[in-house]
Amino acid sequence: MNADLLARFHGVIPAGGVGTRLWPLSRASAPKFLHDLTGSGSTLIRATYDRLVPLAGERIMVVTGRAHRGAVVSQLPELCDEDLVLEPEPRDSAAAIGLAAAILYRRDPSIIMGSFAADQVIEPVEVFQAALSEAIHTAATGKIVTIGIHPTHPSTGFGYIQTGDPLQVPNAPSARGVVQFVEKPDEDTARKYLASGGFLWNAGMFVAPVSLMLEHLEANEPALHAGLMKIADAWETDQREAVMREVWADLPKTAIDYAVAEPAAAAGDVAVIPGVFNWDDVGDFAAIGRLNKASADQGIINLGGESVRVYADSATGVVYSDRPRVVALVGIEDVVVVDTADALLVTTKEHAQKVKQTVEQLKADGATEVL
Repeated sequence: MNADLLARFHGVIPAGGVGTRLWPLSRASAPKFLHDLTGSGSTLIRATYDRLVPLAGERIMVVTGRAHRGAVVSQLPELCDEDLVLEPEPRDSAAAIGLAAAILYRRDPSIIMGSFAADQVIEPVEVFQAALSEAIHTAATGKIVTIGIHPTHPSTGFGYIQTGDPLQVPNAPSARGVVQFVEKPDEDTARKYLASGGFLWNAGMFVAPVSLMLEHLEANEPALHAGLMKIADAWETDQREAVMREVWADLPKTAIDYAVAEPAAAAGDVAVIPGVFNWDDVGDFAAIGRLNKASADQGIINLGGESVRVYADSATGVVYSDRPRVVALVGIEDVVVVDTADALLVTTKEHAQKVKQTVEQLKADGATEVL
């Protein structure tokens, strides 16, 4: 890659979301990106950071909740204070990614940013990096670029990207136009998308010139844009905290897809690079079963480490405990046991998606101390 172009690239890692389907392992105080859920020895946010280093070097910014500062700094000790953006409270992805774009724009309007969520599992890393290289070259032509995932099944849990014609971008042979972003479909529609071959999953990966990102944000969410620019103006001054407190709580809450990606696609400003790597957003405990292949071959996936002794007799599943204890499973298939100091979850992989409903019910009942 051209050295001058590579020097313009900055990585951005939005690290938000509680991961309610992974409760009580993942919580507001310790969301899933802070955990090693794949048995790799690396937490999700550490792995995300390491994937970006070969292209971004130390030019990486993390946007996360103020409550997670200590954990993020501990896991990413090389992150400098100016590149750690702490949200007082969640305001959705447009505010998080938009603020990163605004801060980077104030540093250098020619920067190309790449935004990648902290809680995704990607392999092989080299294939992802090749796609990212194509995305950077395509963004340099004046496009907001998304890396779309080849769908492996007719999922109703993801949005889709309808691909258009090849763009003939030098050094980006797979770049295509984007016809539209499509909301999460029903199953019949998802099957049609899969059969057509012209649709990719929207994994929320965006690579774009910060100037173009902010241009579309200003056109579609002017109040949000104005607030973020005000914070960015004060970012590297002693007024940073005061301005953040003044502005942040009143910012409109909306997703980056609605605020930027969808209207930009309608204007013809969005391209897509098909990602041919394996991708998983670790959405529930069934995903942990898929991703921990070595442990799964032995029947039981032990997320608690060596301090948790698991004994299985004609049993398979996922076990986590944050205390040294024996967990014995007898004659039960695909069980999920998550044992913490104040909450115990027992379910099956088949019903893993329903954990979110349990969390919603606990919240409605006022049991927020365990969430």
